[in-house]
Amino acid sequence: MKEIVLGNIKISNANPIVLIAGPCVIENEKVPFKIAEELLRITDDLGIPFIYKASYDKANRSSVSSFRGIGIDKALKVLSKIKEQFNIPVLSDVHSKEEVAITKDVLDVMQIPAFLCRQTDLLLSAGETGKVINVKKGQFMSPWEMKNVIDKILSTGNKKIMLTERGTSFGYNNLVVDFRGLSTMAHTGYPVIFDATHSVQLPGGMGTSSGGQREFVEPLVKAAVAVGCAGIFLEVHINPDEALCDGANMVSVKELPDLLKRAKAIDKQVKEG
Repeated sequence: MKEIVLGNIKISNANPIVLIAGPCVIENEKVPFKIAEELLRITDDLGIPFIYKASYDKANRSSVSSFRGIGIDKALKVLSKIKEQFNIPVLSDVHSKEEVAITKDVLDVMQIPAFLCRQTDLLLSAGETGKVINVKKGQFMSPWEMKNVIDKILSTGNKKIMLTERGTSFGYNNLVVDFRGLSTMAHTGYPVIFDATHSVQLPGGMGTSSGGQREFVEPLVKAAVAVGCAGIFLEVHINPDEALCDGANMVSVKELPDLLKRAKAIDKQVKEG
């Protein structure tokens, strides 16, 4: 079983769960700091290792008029300041070889978006940085196909790989989670993360934007942790209903402590027996 070390965080399918969390996108220069501060307080209280997540650019929005972010330069400065001020690792999506080069000095974890998980040049470029690489399984991919993704990154000499389940396309504008996939991907030995908030997304369900069913986040988290995983991925916001991106499937920071307490208790039971 593989273990990834990120600072003082040790990530594996056998270790206590880690949390990857933060807003969908950097909306401005103020809210991301407030969310980071709240998340760090919550995870410190609960003793859960924490990696901060926020996208500097949402490149796959439904509509050309949808909010994508404040620009890569400004957003990376925000992520860099959060990393330094709170002494926490940061994660964000990369969409091209060019972005890999731009972001490698800021990001601790490079995330390959689900839609791009088969893009060989992107995987190789990210792998060559030596950073931790978190690959989201495409909605169109079977879990066993992720072995091919792993092999591409391994070809660069980089073994710091995580795989993330984020739901599978189920007809139009809907996703379903097959929890057998968590076990299937775990058999590769690499840490498996469960992305609960994107798994309850309704892609393009609102016509020019995606919908979501955040009321199902908690039961899916509990199920994933009961099956066994290395960590949970959650998009959170101070006020999800006012978020500029993915608000329908994001979790409120206020609801997070109770959710994490329950998840941690299940994780402990599963891994310690």
